[in-house]
Amino acid sequence: MLPIQDLYPLLNTPRKVVITMHQKPDADAMGSALGLYHFLVQLGHHVTVVSPTNWAKWLNWMPGCNKVVDFELTRDKAEGILKEAEWIFCLDFNILLRTKNMAPIIKALNVTRILIDHHAQPDTPTFAYGISDTKKSSTSEMIYDFIVEAGYKHLVNKEVAQCLYAGVMTDTGSFRFPAASAAVHRMIADFKDQGLDHTKVHEHIYDNYLENRLRFIGHVLLHRMEVFYEYNTALISIPKKDLLRYEIKTGDTEGLVNYPLSIQGIRLAAIVIDRDEERKWSFRSKGDFDVNSFARKYFEGGGHFNAAGGRSSASLDETVEHFMQAIQENEAALQEERTSSNKKQ
Repeated sequence: MLPIQDLYPLLNTPRKVVITMHQKPDADAMGSALGLYHFLVQLGHHVTVVSPTNWAKWLNWMPGCNKVVDFELTRDKAEGILKEAEWIFCLDFNILLRTKNMAPIIKALNVTRILIDHHAQPDTPTFAYGISDTKKSSTSEMIYDFIVEAGYKHLVNKEVAQCLYAGVMTDTGSFRFPAASAAVHRMIADFKDQGLDHTKVHEHIYDNYLENRLRFIGHVLLHRMEVFYEYNTALISIPKKDLLRYEIKTGDTEGLVNYPLSIQGIRLAAIVIDRDEERKWSFRSKGDFDVNSFARKYFEGGGHFNAAGGRSSASLDETVEHFMQAIQENEAALQEERTSSNKKQ
């Protein structure tokens, strides 16, 4: 994989470009894709954003989202677009498997694949150009860097700013996570200079749900959350019947894993959701407990040091039992912060 900087001189020549992201795209995946889209069209490229799957309805406000092609919904159309592409930008994932059913098609195409991502252990041989930087707050921040370092800061318009701000805001937990660096805040200042109304973006993301989601969250916190203080861990386990009862759609469980981290002393929060084909895990941690390694070791997953995901083909009860065994094996690491705090006292 050649460094992304080698691509900069080639941006002046218009090409047929596809931008894609991981399945079930979140605000960073969709925001970075659409932010890049609005930049590239200003350079004269013919650009299409193709999502591997559907996405949360509360992302539809993003400028350009109405033009995104859903691969699963319109497969023939999407395949035709992919086969005509000269460049495919792969955003917010480190391996093609994250694009689900699109993966074998992208792999087989004689096309220039370009990676821009902030997850660990990228599959670099798959890409002609790229950058992978786990220190970055989000892929949206990396798209901003890409635009600025290529010499096109003047093309960061209002549409680009809105999309990238949404991705950075969500991936930094509204700027509370350590990854919200000084560079991130300087970027936001630039967006504000472009006329960004950050309050509106926040409302689109966080104040745009149906009543059933709030009642679902209340039900889950009351009936589906367990706290294991001996392991500084909290677990939310959601059976499929809850999803059906509250008519939960794509994106409605976004951010739910963060709630238990507000409990004093909790270092690891986990949520497992019973989906049709598999059980989906999300992990969040505080301090120096590495959920990326935890997810890779126990649940075929990965991600970032303090935020990761995983999966299991076992039943919900079986995968929860596996999780309990896993935290028991990691008891010492989960208790380290408490021990060090006691020593300080």
